[in-house]
Amino acid sequence: MVSVALAGKPNAGKSTFYTAATMADVDVGNYPFTTIDPNRGVTHVRTDCPCLAREQRCGDEHCRDGKRYVPIELLDVAGLVPGAHEGRGLGNQFLDALTDADVILQVVDAAGATNAEGEPCEVGEYDPVEEVDFVEAEMDAWLAGVLDRNWESVERKSRSPDFEIEAALTELLTGFGAAEHDVTAVLRGLDYPEDPIRWTDEHRAALAADVRARTKPIVLVANKADIAPEGNVERLRETDKPVVPATADGELALRRAAEAGAVDYDPGDDDFAITGAVSDRQEAGLERIREVTERFDGTGVQAALNEAVYGLLDRITAFPVRNETRWTDATGDVLPDAFLLPRGSGPRDLAYAVHTDIGDGYLHAVDARADRRTGEETELEEGDVIKVVSTAT
Repeated sequence: MVSVALAGKPNAGKSTFYTAATMADVDVGNYPFTTIDPNRGVTHVRTDCPCLAREQRCGDEHCRDGKRYVPIELLDVAGLVPGAHEGRGLGNQFLDALTDADVILQVVDAAGATNAEGEPCEVGEYDPVEEVDFVEAEMDAWLAGVLDRNWESVERKSRSPDFEIEAALTELLTGFGAAEHDVTAVLRGLDYPEDPIRWTDEHRAALAADVRARTKPIVLVANKADIAPEGNVERLRETDKPVVPATADGELALRRAAEAGAVDYDPGDDDFAITGAVSDRQEAGLERIREVTERFDGTGVQAALNEAVYGLLDRITAFPVRNETRWTDATGDVLPDAFLLPRGSGPRDLAYAVHTDIGDGYLHAVDARADRRTGEETELEEGDVIKVVSTAT
């Protein structure tokens, strides 16, 4: 399952974002380190369901009238403060928890209502642009420290006649989520000595920064955009990272109102309808949220998740079926499964995503939309419906 981590300083709104995205009960408070132990939950990215091409909707629990929600993991960890890589605050715990993440949503207080330490201040008092490079700088310094502390083992291995520096660094960086092809690609772009003994702190810092950038890309979530001073969101958008304006508070309010039957709203919609009895105060609050959704095409929570997975990670959604005509599984359920695969994946990759045995026994695949066999070298596209034929099925 794709793993997305929420990062940022305390009180930026990470836990509210997490609660809104997962509807799980977590501590939310206006004080540093509200989150102590990492929270792990399931949320979803949203895409069009293939059932839109058919006369009837599929009826899957993750499909709402053709809006398909594909599960991903969401991780919320303790707030990050300056010097976290040196152990300040809960820094080591925070950075360790990020190693399994595929992509990071850095939640920024676009309202400028908290300082660098996450302490409350007046709206607009702190410049949110100061936070833009904060998380990656701490992660880069932390990973460089990990390399430095373990470099002696690389030097010892270099005395072996069959030593390969790429293999040694891959072994060292595996715990950070770096695969062999990641290390190879990074080293290809670096100027470094073949002998590890000649490496300097600058070499290790460059390696750490490039590996982090490749394996832990970052999307900025400009949270509290609904109360941000004029120009703050626009200046964040001028940085070199993808930026999604958001109001986690607004999303949480809409999801709770939808659960109570007060509004008709699906996560990621750019509008909602009031369908139940609400008080004048509640109606006024909902209308304030509507102003934000009209301005930013939604609350931004679903958009941020989608940008992380479909944008930065460049995943596609593929739907395996057993019956290529009815688009059903072995029990007759229509489109019950959806898998997020890296762009460029083929039918065999989908087979392995379903189960290792099905991948090992792969014979061929059928494009259910076109009703024809598809070649193993064919790259799957977003929304493909594929029947995998395997000796294991």
